[in-house]
Amino acid sequence: MLKTPTALGGMVVAPHHLAAQAGRDVLRDGGNAVEAMVAAAAAIAVVYPHMNAIGGDGFWVIHEPGRAPIAVEACGPAAARADRAFYAGLDAIPSRGPKAALTVAGTVSGWATALEAACAWGPALPLPRLLADAIRHARDGVAVSVSQSALTRDKLPGLKDAPGFAETFLVGGAPPAVGHLLRQPALAATLEALAARGLDDFYRGGVAERLAAGLAAVGSPVGGEDLARYRARVVEPLSVRLADARVFNLPPPTQGLSTLMILGIFDRLGVQAGEGFAHVHGLVEATKRAFRVRDRLVTDPDRLPSDPRAQLEPAVLDALAREIDPSRALPWPEPSKPGDTIWMGAIDRVGRAVSFIQSVYWEFGSGIVVPGTGVSWQNRGTSFSLDARALNALEPGRKPFHTLNPSLAVFDDGRTMPFGTMGGEGQPQTQAAVFTRHARFGMPLAQALAAPRWLLGRTWGDTTTTLKLESRFEPALVAALRAAGHDVELLPAAFGDTMGHAGALVRHPDGRIEGASDPRSDGAASGL
Repeated sequence: MLKTPTALGGMVVAPHHLAAQAGRDVLRDGGNAVEAMVAAAAAIAVVYPHMNAIGGDGFWVIHEPGRAPIAVEACGPAAARADRAFYAGLDAIPSRGPKAALTVAGTVSGWATALEAACAWGPALPLPRLLADAIRHARDGVAVSVSQSALTRDKLPGLKDAPGFAETFLVGGAPPAVGHLLRQPALAATLEALAARGLDDFYRGGVAERLAAGLAAVGSPVGGEDLARYRARVVEPLSVRLADARVFNLPPPTQGLSTLMILGIFDRLGVQAGEGFAHVHGLVEATKRAFRVRDRLVTDPDRLPSDPRAQLEPAVLDALAREIDPSRALPWPEPSKPGDTIWMGAIDRVGRAVSFIQSVYWEFGSGIVVPGTGVSWQNRGTSFSLDARALNALEPGRKPFHTLNPSLAVFDDGRTMPFGTMGGEGQPQTQAAVFTRHARFGMPLAQALAAPRWLLGRTWGDTTTTLKLESRFEPALVAALRAAGHDVELLPAAFGDTMGHAGALVRHPDGRIEGASDPRSDGAASGL
């Protein structure tokens, strides 16, 4: 996007235009921001299947003007059978296949929980209306995107033998061409069942029975009792106070703490201008400090070694900011966290705002498409360790570490800004880049998303932990970063998938809503 669209009646941003349009049309029909997001979430699970599915997890930040934001944690735990004995003889949990599908999928329960939280806002649109576009796209088909075609080809060796994958996503055993019409009739039938019987059917009804039977048939440890026990929950978001705003994100098991710490540390560095050495170096160095805290603290919320809120206290952020040398890089690498997902945002006519993220972890998750349902199942549980001494050690009922973290800022001047991205390790970094470009240095949203980006660490299956830069950075800035000690790797792409698919919206006090989607995605900002 080259220009930032503006609307008054509401807007939805998504990394696929059909999902954005599904949410916008719900707003047009009188729905609120949460209802629009459920419609977009269902649609994106159909039209962008390499990035997310209803067999994955999700997280929400929901803001109603005049009230404190709430968060919805919709991430499923490890199955009762998923203990270390189940993986006897293995050094690590497999990344693909039945043994990678070891956690309950939480996102559908998250939809239900968010809709329940929005009940007080007025009359609700019926569920069949919210799922109608997703059902239509699954039944009638959708054109395969460039990123789906490319990622299917790139990741095919690990995916082709996963039960159900070839029948669902390959054409004659080969990756689909761009524009191929992908139909998913089994998924359409599952969505129709949920529309008719309610979202709870995914966990305690006919859909749950089919899921449990299909997962058992392929050898996953997730069973019917695991599904029946699961419910998403409303939680209090973490937040950090900046100079002119408060930013909200999810608590553990997500890495939302990282995003908030990066913004809080950077706010204390006194950087006066964007896009130069001080901006990039400052955010990269803030990222390193935040990731060090994340890697020793973020785990299942019932097993936290300390309170994450303490890391957002002004004195702690002050001390971390003082550690940063304005001209020298801290030696790196540290452990990194891969992952793929989607972020979407919505704001309705009265200013209710949603920042939402949904994922199957790696592209296509475990690769499994559950027989008889069309549901792709996540591999989020592969972030568990089989080492009993590890912070994120595998135990039945335990929730895995999550890269997912949607952000929402509430400014002192009355603006509201939902923002986020996909991209594993890059999520906090890209969020910080987009936020500072727009909120600190005045860059319009579309340019803030399109501007060249960086990534410290790895994502999308990379093995290097270098500071990766898109090719559009000025040579003088690249040289300055290298001179400061950063291990810079220039990427060939000007707009690369490696940097994630971001999005953002801003609602102004006069009711204007601006939004933009990432030119690296197939997305749109659709308004009324």
